Amino acid sequence: MATIEITPDQDAVVAEIFIAAPPERVFQAITDPAQTSQWWGQKGVYRITERHADFRVGGKYSSVGVGADGTPFRVDGEYLEIDPPRLLVQTWTASWRGDVKTIVRWELEPQTVHGLQHRGPQKVGTGTVVRVRQQGFAGDPKAAVDHAQGWTRVLGWMQAFVEKGETVDTRE
Repeated sequence: MATIEITPDQDAVVAEIFIAAPPERVFQAITDPAQTSQWWGQKGVYRITERHADFRVGGKYSSVGVGADGTPFRVDGEYLEIDPPRLLVQTWTASWRGDVKTIVRWELEPQTVHGLQHRGPQKVGTGTVVRVRQQGFAGDPKAAVDHAQGWTRVLGWMQAFVEKGETVDTRE
């Protein structure tokens, strides 16, 4: 489950989740348009139907989707920083917010999980801590709250896709 907080100035949403997969695999799920379209959404909520990306610094991306009520939406942006598999920074302009631009920063940190077994501490697996920071909500606290709820869902969907292969079509 993702942990989410809104900064005290209500300008940023900060989310974090652990995914039991290496950073390279998680980065791929975030950046490959074919994979993103498989996991970003849920029946009865919203889903991405089309995604395009020119994956390079200065390159543009777009995601087109449909809400639960059939209303179309779009998110467009530009890649600002790319350092696979640990960092991705991009602008984010959502159709439902007009021309308001925010910045989304994805940080992926490898982590080894240790556990106790009858012979003492043992390495039990590796994974990735994913931190997402979306900044630019100053003056719109409702948008910050809405995006915090959105990131909780999105990170959970990504975790289920990477760890279990769950997609928009197979998710309950």
